[in-house]
Amino acid sequence: MKKYFVIGNPINHSLSPKLHNYWLEQNNINAVYEKIKLEENEIKNFIHKIKNQEINGCNVTVPFKKKVIPFLDKLSLEAEQAQSVNTICFHDGDLVGHNTDISGFQKAINSLNYRVKDKKILILGAGGVVPSLIIALNKMEASEITITNRTSKKAEDLKIQFNKINTVSWGKMPDFDMIINATSLGLNNETIDLNTSNIGEGKFFYDVIYNPNETNFLKLGKKLGNQIENGKLMFIYQAFEAFRLWHGVEPSVSEKILKLLDHD
Repeated sequence: MKKYFVIGNPINHSLSPKLHNYWLEQNNINAVYEKIKLEENEIKNFIHKIKNQEINGCNVTVPFKKKVIPFLDKLSLEAEQAQSVNTICFHDGDLVGHNTDISGFQKAINSLNYRVKDKKILILGAGGVVPSLIIALNKMEASEITITNRTSKKAEDLKIQFNKINTVSWGKMPDFDMIINATSLGLNNETIDLNTSNIGEGKFFYDVIYNPNETNFLKLGKKLGNQIENGKLMFIYQAFEAFRLWHGVEPSVSEKILKLLDHD
């Protein structure tokens, strides 16, 4: 039986096993998918097991999307661009890092019929998934992307990587059409301290977090009368791409999947 994992820290919130195991069963694939919490010093050994084919592949979540790169042989074009890996495959003797977050986010936004073109986007956070969001937003022709992060150096590093973005210090709220929470704040019901006095209505609050279903950030957006959406569709579509890479099969994305994940 083949073995697949998602690695991260924290990892309890991850619904990846639920989704992948459902798809594995649906497609009669003899494999199992589990989640495992790792410390940073355990990554190298874990990835070595994929090279030895004791493990057949893995997904990577916070905070390891960049940290796995030194242990891989090759990166896909998207992973190279983003310098962020969320899917690892063993292909022709090489460990290959892929990034399915970019297409996952793009497909999720498109499925909501939201037009990013010519919109101003504010991203909270500068962690592992943010480069993927920036690439996807640029593909969708956002007019302006601004990053704010608690540690300003991380935001400045992204400005070097993507020279067309803006940065503002944490707590500042420039004008925006869409605001994305890409921090881990909200996983444990934390509140992001935002100055909401000038936000107004007609905005789009998007949270990359999908479990819990409605973070305090999204509750705030709703209270202010704005459109809100969690990261569930992005999560499903990035998993869809990973599943296709590993198994050569396109799994179903349906209402049944959404309900399956809602019951957690």
